[in-house]
Amino acid sequence: MDTEFYRMKRLPPYVIAEVNSMRHAARRAGRDIIDLGMGNPDQPPPAHVIEKLCEVAAKPDAHGYSQSKGIPGLRRAQANYYGRRFGVDLDPETEVVVTMGSKEGLASLATAITAPGDVVLAPNPSYPIHTFGFIIAGATIRSVPTTPDEQYFRSLEKAMYFTVPRPSVLVVNYPSNPTAEVVDLAFYERLVAWAKENKVWILSDLAYSELYFDGNPTPSIMQVKGAKDVAVEFTSMSKTYSMAGWRMGFAVGNRDLIAAMSRVKSYLDYGAFTPIQAAACAALNGPQDIVETNRQLYHKRRDVMVEAFGRAGWDIPAPPASMFAWAPLPSALKEMGSLEFSKQLLTHADVAVAPGVGYGEEGEGYVRIAMVENEQRLRQAARNVKRYFGSLGINAAAGTG
Repeated sequence: MDTEFYRMKRLPPYVIAEVNSMRHAARRAGRDIIDLGMGNPDQPPPAHVIEKLCEVAAKPDAHGYSQSKGIPGLRRAQANYYGRRFGVDLDPETEVVVTMGSKEGLASLATAITAPGDVVLAPNPSYPIHTFGFIIAGATIRSVPTTPDEQYFRSLEKAMYFTVPRPSVLVVNYPSNPTAEVVDLAFYERLVAWAKENKVWILSDLAYSELYFDGNPTPSIMQVKGAKDVAVEFTSMSKTYSMAGWRMGFAVGNRDLIAAMSRVKSYLDYGAFTPIQAAACAALNGPQDIVETNRQLYHKRRDVMVEAFGRAGWDIPAPPASMFAWAPLPSALKEMGSLEFSKQLLTHADVAVAPGVGYGEEGEGYVRIAMVENEQRLRQAARNVKRYFGSLGINAAAGTG
């Protein structure tokens, strides 16, 4: 039988998995690996959220099938969140759908709206689902930059002019994973106008909406007048409420896209476990202390990491948002490449990071550092890195021997 399956042939080996495999092997061997590779929050959800999960799970009638598009109370809670945070009105019946994390939501929408041969514009570097969700669905990807400057819009114009067939979807992700870049509302206003002119759907991934620093709240594309005509936006409870393993996310916006996605999901799943959805309601509707607590936590870790790694000889730009730093390889080690550098860092410094090339070819020359260890561990990681640099006999920041 033929085992050269069509979609498998379109998926290259997952580069980041190489480092993950090495990390698992090292830990099995008893080594203390400081894991800054995966964006896995290390804090628990609020106590009242866990209590609600247990309360509802204890009910005998809570264990049947749920609703694929999400229970009504949770869709209302998400609509209320958008009203509080962004001043955006959403109809919870037609403009909100619950997803099993933003990753599943993006993949389901890609399945719903993509035909083989369609062209999708996606950032490079980007979180893998932004490209591979559409590749799995049969689309062709044309890359655009992540940096939201004039070159970005020139790239969009070139893509529309030179690509056949014309692109039908644009994926945006700010704060960006992996680069941590951010945009203002004026950027989204310009983007919505461009999408309407060119008849392109916009899929906005706003998973890091609440992890912004230095007093600059991140905007939503839905704040733009007329955005619902062309856009859907994805959010997640994973980082905001430390609920990554709960797999709770949302898509909001254009009714036609939400309807298409809901229809596909109705064939694929019955929704998340009802007690988890009830607990998610408690998170959105209840005290919001954890939102500010997590923001301050990652802000402090960012400052500690930048300072400690800088003293170790590795200058890392301070990210303005998200739980990640996008760190250029030390100049003396640039020729090593991001994958080999990540392997060497794991082998000789017991520090795991994610190679930038795993997020697209434009990510080469960088690694993504997740601020998911406490301040003491971040300082220990910096000391380990400094020792590794010293063993090479180089000043890594200056690139001298």
